[in-house]
Amino acid sequence: MEKIDNLDKKILSILSKNARIPFKDVAAECNVSRAAIHQRVQRLIEMGVITGSGFDVSPKSLGYHTCTYVGITLERGSMYKDVVKRLELIPEIVECHFTTGPYTMLVRLYARDNEQLMHLLNGQLQEIPGVTATETLISLEQSIKREIPVHFEELAEQE
Repeated sequence: MEKIDNLDKKILSILSKNARIPFKDVAAECNVSRAAIHQRVQRLIEMGVITGSGFDVSPKSLGYHTCTYVGITLERGSMYKDVVKRLELIPEIVECHFTTGPYTMLVRLYARDNEQLMHLLNGQLQEIPGVTATETLISLEQSIKREIPVHFEELAEQE
């Protein structure tokens, strides 16, 4: 994998704060041309450093009022990939992680209300072959959401 330099890090820092900022503004802040920013961003995408550029949609605006984390215990860890295939069919699941600790997997899902949550847990998750137990944690409030910080050394003034 190619290395990223301080200019790349500065671009990432700017974009992580505002992904919709025009490249001309990023270029001005970095003291380089707009073409250089475009080329750098394209390279960062190709390298897999930048993995998305979508919009965050508020689940509440779509009627999903309950954010829930569910710890899933599997009969055997080796069943993980098969279970993931089943979980992908449940659109309310927005994240899935294979974990260490008390659970084999941890998923984040959104439900419209407690009735739908109960259906998702009892009627779908717990019916997947290999799932032996689930533990549900309801998020009361999301207090922090941010990207990982990008640290860079200030670029020397270009003449």
